[in-house]
Amino acid sequence: MTTAAAGGGARGLGLRARPRLVIGAAAALLVATLFLGLGIGAVAISPPSAVDAVAHALGLPGAGAASTPVERSILTNIRLPRVILGVLGGAALALTGVLMQSFFRNPLADPALIGVSTGGALGAVCMIVLGATVFDGLSQAASVLALPVAAFLGSLGACAIIFVLARQDGVVNVTTMLLCGIAVNAMAGAGIGFLSFMADDAQLRDLTFWSLGSLGAASWWQVHAVGPALLAILVAAPFLTMGLNALLLGDAEALHLGYHAERLKLVILLLTCVGAGTVVAMCGVIGFIGLIAPHMSRLIVGPDHRYVVPLAAILGAALLTGADIVARTAVAPAELPIGVLTAIIGGPVFLWLLRQGKGRGFHA
Repeated sequence: MTTAAAGGGARGLGLRARPRLVIGAAAALLVATLFLGLGIGAVAISPPSAVDAVAHALGLPGAGAASTPVERSILTNIRLPRVILGVLGGAALALTGVLMQSFFRNPLADPALIGVSTGGALGAVCMIVLGATVFDGLSQAASVLALPVAAFLGSLGACAIIFVLARQDGVVNVTTMLLCGIAVNAMAGAGIGFLSFMADDAQLRDLTFWSLGSLGAASWWQVHAVGPALLAILVAAPFLTMGLNALLLGDAEALHLGYHAERLKLVILLLTCVGAGTVVAMCGVIGFIGLIAPHMSRLIVGPDHRYVVPLAAILGAALLTGADIVARTAVAPAELPIGVLTAIIGGPVFLWLLRQGKGRGFHA
C-alpha cells in the first residue's frame, strides 16, 4: 500500500469514526438531560435517588433503600412519564423534520408544510369550542381522550387532503404538494380564527394554552397510547437512510439506484403524519424542534442520513426535554408553555445555524 493510499484510508477512517463519536457524545448529553429532568423540580431528587426510584418502580430486588416514598411517588407518577413523553416526542419531531427536508429537498421544510400542525390545531379547537355541546353525553374517560383524538384526526385529515390533491397519474408532485399545503394551512388557520371568535373566555384560555404546547399533562396513559406509534417511527427511520440519500439526488436518480421514489415518498408521508400528528395530539403545537435538530445534525456530521437520522433523533429528544425543564422551573410554581420556549430559543439558534452553514448548501 502506498503512503498516499494509507493516508487516504486513515482520512476515510477518521471521517467514519467522527460521526459515531459525535452520536455517542450526544447520547451522553441526552442521558444527562434525562437525569436533570427527573431531579429538578419543586422537590429536588438526586441522581442516586432517581435511579433507585426507577429501579423500585421496575421491581428490581434491593431497590427502594436510597429513595423516600415521596420521591418515588413524584418520580414514577409525574416526572418519569413527562420525561419519557418528551424524549419520544422530541425524537419524533426531529425525525419527521429530517423526512420532510429530504422529501422536499429543502432545508426549510418541516411537518407544518403538509398541514400536520394546523390540521391538528383545527381538530383540537373544534373539540374545545364545540365539544361541550356536541359530545355532552360522553363518559369521563371518553372526554379525556376526545381532545387528542380530534387533534390526531385533524392532522391525518389535512395530510390526506394534500396527498390526494398532489397525486397525479400515480406520481406525487412535490411542487403541487407544497402549494396544496399552503392552501390547506390557510383554510385551517381561517377555521381556527373563526372558532376562536366564537369561543368564550374559558375556551379561549384552553385553546391558547394548547396551541402553545406543553408536557404538563403527561401521564402514563399518554405514554402507553402514543409510545408504540412513536417507537415505530424511531425503529423505521434508520431503515430509510440509504433511500433518503438517494432521494436527495432526484426521483430518476433514486430509481436508477434501485429505490422506488413514489413508494418511499408514501412511507415518508405516512411516518410524518403519524409521528408529528401524535405529538401534536398529546402535547399541542411545538415548533422549531423539527427544524433545528436536522440542521444541527447536518452541520455536525454532514448530509449522510446514516448519521443524520440517529443524531437528529437524539438532539431532538434532548432539546425538548431540556426545554421542558426550563418551562417548569423558570417561573415556578407557574409553568411556561413549551412552544414559547422552543420559539424563543429556536429562532436565534436557527439564525446562527444558517450563518454557520452559509455557503455549504443542503446537498452532499
